[in-house]
Amino acid sequence: MKSGNNAVLGHGGAGCALRLFTGTKGRVLYEGEFQLEPGTPFYTADAPEAGDGPVRNVIVFRLQPLDVRAKPGSAELGRAGQPGVQDVPVDESWTEKAFVAPGQKAGEAERREQELMLAFHEHLLKQAHEVVRVKIMPPGEAKPLIPDLLDRTTNILYEAKCSVERGAIRMAVGQLLDYSRFLTPKPRLAVLLPSEPRADLQELLKSAGVSFVWRERKKFVDSAAA
Repeated sequence: MKSGNNAVLGHGGAGCALRLFTGTKGRVLYEGEFQLEPGTPFYTADAPEAGDGPVRNVIVFRLQPLDVRAKPGSAELGRAGQPGVQDVPVDESWTEKAFVAPGQKAGEAERREQELMLAFHEHLLKQAHEVVRVKIMPPGEAKPLIPDLLDRTTNILYEAKCSVERGAIRMAVGQLLDYSRFLTPKPRLAVLLPSEPRADLQELLKSAGVSFVWRERKKFVDSAAA
């Protein structure tokens, strides 16, 4: 906490106004005067280095508007109360990584997950299901949570993984439990996989109350229907 960060943190004691602008050079937009949130003025998070460099640990300040010119939710700072949940397009550009490391190209694993997710999306649409993607903004967070698919027809939330390896499945279970806290009515949970998981991992998913769907050639098999 030094230099500019320290100036932001101590602006009140120094008798300085904290003013927010969108942009760094050329024409910029004045967003208004802000103050730090009294209870938790900042937290740390991962974000890419300037110029689309590597992801690093950064300080994120939580700001509250003092000026009527400040737009509610500007820069997604200072959100309070219940998290915002909104539908977003079901396409590969809407991923959590796009908000964490926007300049980094998708890796092979991420591309395989997207291909699997989009293929399953088409499968559900052919069954006349209403399928969306949601963006969840938890209180105090600077970046959203974006589950893979929400089938509104069956109220099932899906998280896709490109591997049936234990670590991938454990991660999917954790993600689904996190996402589902913010959705009403509470959805059923399912993991979307490229192949059938082995027996022990099937038991892991069942013990967590999570079903699973896997691709078998050109069709999808649902454990809940088996």
